[in-house]
Amino acid sequence: MSTSMGPATDNGSGETFLLPVPDDDGAPFWAYTARHELRVQACAACGELRFPPRPCCPHCQSFDDRWRRMSGRGRIWSYVVPHPPLLPAYAAQAPYNVVVVELADAPRIRLVGNLVTAPDAPLNSVDPARIRIGAAVRVAFHEQAPGVTVPRWLLERP
Repeated sequence: MSTSMGPATDNGSGETFLLPVPDDDGAPFWAYTARHELRVQACAACGELRFPPRPCCPHCQSFDDRWRRMSGRGRIWSYVVPHPPLLPAYAAQAPYNVVVVELADAPRIRLVGNLVTAPDAPLNSVDPARIRIGAAVRVAFHEQAPGVTVPRWLLERP
């Protein structure tokens, strides 16, 4: 999985985002998000899910993997609203949120993203006062730049 962020890019709407830089292990994750599918790497030998993706299963040491489709549902496990923004490229969007979502069908898997009102809404579209630990969410997909689609999160009960 990408552990670094690429250059900032304007997506044409005036918003500037940092782009993920996929590595070999995480490239399938980004290929699936481009198809609007949320998938998690699973060991082909023992079935254990793992995220972030890596070449070897930490449970059985197998190098064989497959990608299991997730329901796209989860709960907010944690969140932060940066004041001021942590990254200069996001200054115009402050205050915005960053949520950690625990997947419903894989509770040990947690993904980082943003809670928004619609897939293409601004990062600051949800009032921070409405964010609650444990709130039910579902995935949405946003084309951040040509060829780069990222998962975002919508409240189940807006």
